[in-house]
Amino acid sequence: MYAILVTGGKQYRVLQGETLRVEKLDVEEGSTITFDNLLMLGDGESITLGDDLKGATVTATVRAHGRADKVRIVKFRRRKHHRKQQGHRQHYTEIEITGISAGGKK
Repeated sequence: MYAILVTGGKQYRVLQGETLRVEKLDVEEGSTITFDNLLMLGDGESITLGDDLKGATVTATVRAHGRADKVRIVKFRRRKHHRKQQGHRQHYTEIEITGISAGGKK
């Protein structure tokens, strides 16, 4: 069984036991979090969409928090004595999917 969930403005296709990095969540390490904003549930050949997803949840355990590798931003204009550099490191939360529940599925 798999699910498509929305968190941090992004959509993720998740399976039970999978580990993934999402946008930073304000949750302590080792705690459990429940996602109820699901777009789709799939089980073999059948899929569930829309109102049939009421009560469906994905539970996950927070494994770690961290920062991604540095992304370098460089702006350069030739022959104009203009060069600008900037760096960015995005915060993330690493989660492990522990369960997918269909809830009130018919």
